[in-house]
Amino acid sequence: MFRQEAFDYQKAKWTGKALLISGVPVWVVAIMSAMIIVTLVIFIAFGNYTRRINVYGEVTTLPRPINIFAAQQGFITQSLVNVGDEVVKGQALYQLDVSKVTHSGTVSKNNKQAIKRQLAQVESIIQKLQSNKHATLDNLLAQKKQYETVYKQSCQLVKNSRQNIESMRKTVESYGEYQRNGLITQEQVHNQTYSYYQQQSAFHNLYSQNMQEALQITNLSSEIITRAADFDNQISQYELQYGDLQKQLAETDATGILVVNAPVDGRIESLSVTTGQMVNAGDSLAQLVPGTDATYYLVLWLPNGALPYITAGDHVNVRYDAFPFEKFGQFAGRIESLSSVPASIQEMTSYNSAPFRRADLGSESYYKVLVNLDKTKFQSQEKILYLTGGMKAQSTFFLEKRSLYQWMFSPFYDLKKSLAGPVHE
Repeated sequence: MFRQEAFDYQKAKWTGKALLISGVPVWVVAIMSAMIIVTLVIFIAFGNYTRRINVYGEVTTLPRPINIFAAQQGFITQSLVNVGDEVVKGQALYQLDVSKVTHSGTVSKNNKQAIKRQLAQVESIIQKLQSNKHATLDNLLAQKKQYETVYKQSCQLVKNSRQNIESMRKTVESYGEYQRNGLITQEQVHNQTYSYYQQQSAFHNLYSQNMQEALQITNLSSEIITRAADFDNQISQYELQYGDLQKQLAETDATGILVVNAPVDGRIESLSVTTGQMVNAGDSLAQLVPGTDATYYLVLWLPNGALPYITAGDHVNVRYDAFPFEKFGQFAGRIESLSSVPASIQEMTSYNSAPFRRADLGSESYYKVLVNLDKTKFQSQEKILYLTGGMKAQSTFFLEKRSLYQWMFSPFYDLKKSLAGPVHE
């Protein structure tokens, strides 16, 4: 019982029942093996595979959103728009308080009130000068008109007096002839001659008065021009002072409440600050998409190794980080444009999804690709989901297509190239 053979028997004895069948025939195994080998050879010989590459990027709009920055340090007193609002050029977006406060109150407010008082005083002076100008010129014009009327009358008197003198001269000559003929006495001739000289003296007086009236009219005309020029010069000086005060008022407003306006027509894409928030100079306030119908594109950065196999119009598969492809699937896209020169570091830094590059390390070159998206909104559980600028995405590019055996022997091609000598054409 304790022999070695007994122990070996107990170990080798079956504890259950087994059904033994005959083995598979050799010809069946041979046929199955041949079918598997033939299928594998056909698959390798006629099958093909397209090499592909996954590239990361982000959703953007064309034209790109405009970043609006704070010009000075201050805090937001009022937000005048909401995300998604359509705005026009010059429309107010924010009110930014940049004023300083002292014991006497707000500096900008006090300066503004003082400048407004000066503006009111200067405006009152200008109005008084204009009123005095009109009154003075009207008075001078009235005097000139009176002198012109008198001058016309004196001209007529001078004309009549000249005719009378001419008539009396002829009469005196006739009296001389009458005296020689003895028709009149010498005394009558002297009386007539005396009357003639009196009339001639009166004529000279009228003529002198007429010349003085003409000279007075000329002087009044000159005085009207001179006085008008003097008033205009004074008014111009005060208007210049008024303009300087308005400039000072505008500069004072710039140290008080600043209004941040929309630079172009468009739609508010995002607001970075809220009412009461403190901002520094250069902080981003909002993003504005120019135009009302922005077109969404996908910006991707293609490495130089994949560039030769990609052309405009090729189709790509797109997956969004915000919409997992396990639930939403992949989306179709078409290459709209492909740059022919590497993107600069400055251009790539303006995108958050751009690969990190350093000029001093000589990293790989990347080319900018714009992909036109077939769908920009999606439906999930009776809700409409929209794409927005800046969303991260991943795209699959399909490169060269080869047979499977060519991909299998690609290591041997590399070995052949490494062993080959110089290439001579």
